[in-house]
Amino acid sequence: MASQAPLTPPLDATNAFFWEGARQGELRVQCCAETGRLIFPPRVRSPWGAHAEPNWTVVCGQGAIWSFAIPHPPLIPQFSALSPYNVILVALDEDPTLRMVGNLVSCVGAAINSFDPEEIQIGARVRVVFEETDAEFPMPRWVLI
Repeated sequence: MASQAPLTPPLDATNAFFWEGARQGELRVQCCAETGRLIFPPRVRSPWGAHAEPNWTVVCGQGAIWSFAIPHPPLIPQFSALSPYNVILVALDEDPTLRMVGNLVSCVGAAINSFDPEEIQIGARVRVVFEETDAEFPMPRWVLI
């Protein structure tokens, strides 16, 4: 059963390939055509090679928790019922300076408030999973390895 997606990002030409990858269970990020550096979030142009349109690459979808926060009310209404929940920042294995924001969940399909915040550790190894939601595309979440 698909879970509710409290808020979803807009789908546009710049991020469509990322979301198509999510549908296929792949974590895709952009890569600067001039420098080879990874780029996230998706952009029209590379910040390092401004004259080149970025390419896309599939990454392994693993990394380490670099930071985290536990939001508490008052929150935007779409997230109030889920509070407290976690928001983690993951440093990807391919480039630890490239960090992705997401939620650590206890298992595939679990709610974003399913992981005990007291158990989150900086440096813990995680991998991406893609959760089917009522949005038009699966949402990336993270589970411990």
